[in-house]
Amino acid sequence: MKYLLLIALWTAFCFLHSFMITPVFIDFVKKNTGTSYRYYRLFYNIFSILFLVPVVIYSSSVVEKPFFTWHGYLLPVRYLLLLSSLWIFYAGSRHYNMKTFLGINQIFEGINHGFINSSGRIEKGGIMGIVRHPFYSGSFLLIWAGNLDTTRLIINSILSLYLVVGTLLEEQKLIAEFGETYRNYQKEVSMLFPWKYIKRMRFRDYS
Repeated sequence: MKYLLLIALWTAFCFLHSFMITPVFIDFVKKNTGTSYRYYRLFYNIFSILFLVPVVIYSSSVVEKPFFTWHGYLLPVRYLLLLSSLWIFYAGSRHYNMKTFLGINQIFEGINHGFINSSGRIEKGGIMGIVRHPFYSGSFLLIWAGNLDTTRLIINSILSLYLVVGTLLEEQKLIAEFGETYRNYQKEVSMLFPWKYIKRMRFRDYS
């Protein structure tokens, strides 16, 4: 029963968090809020945090003894995952405008473009030339760098699926806004894991 509730809570959180950024829902909000739409990003963030808190509290109450721990020769792998995720978050934060990410610029400056950077344009420098969604990529590494019990395995599996679905929804919004320009960007840069970047580097090495 506790695992069913755990699955239900995390699924509900991920569903709402993803649904609230779908083009259909965003268009509905825009049509019904008018100029107040500039507050939506801030509301979305606050709502997500308020929903997440009880989910995390319940998850902590059903944690069990891990069946998998990072120890011995696996520790360097764990540290590599953690350091890589931290670097990706840092690199992403340098690209993104955090005031836009939080919803502040939307309120005071009326900024509502799809990208949460300052320019509102597709940028291919730095981490954005390696993966298209660095925060999601860093999240993948971070969640799987911890020890695993049944609770954590369930949560990680749900969050991994959510990250993929959430990224695909984000892609739909960006294609709708930037069209062929973003489609070309998709062809050049991988979505979450830097396969295309690695392939380019290998090709350079052999050339």
